[in-house]
Amino acid sequence: QVQLVESGGGLVQAGGSLRLSCAASGRTLSTYSIGWFRQAPGKEREFVAAIGKDDATYYAESVKGRLAISRDNAKNTVSLQMNSLKPEDTAVYYCARCRYIVSPTCAPENYWGQGTQVTVSS
Repeated sequence: QVQLVESGGGLVQAGGSLRLSCAASGRTLSTYSIGWFRQAPGKEREFVAAIGKDDATYYAESVKGRLAISRDNAKNTVSLQMNSLKPEDTAVYYCARCRYIVSPTCAPENYWGQGTQVTVSS
């Protein structure tokens, strides 16, 4: 089982920025493809971004150009830099290991943590 912990969420106004972090427990993230997902109230979980084992990146069309996924292998983390945030970005954000990537999406393993809340006000 891969255990990942999300952090960095918060409350920001539209147009603001946040940086989310995904940290591994007892695993080396550089050996995995990692995806970010989000779930808004009353909606299903949706794909946001992913980074492959080769560091190739993939994004949902709704966030392309505003969000950026990256690795910091020294810290054993995967981050999601979120800029130009919109109210529709409000959701709980989760990270997960990708079983595989079907461009431009990640098929996640079914291990989910608590997530981190992102709230964007108008």
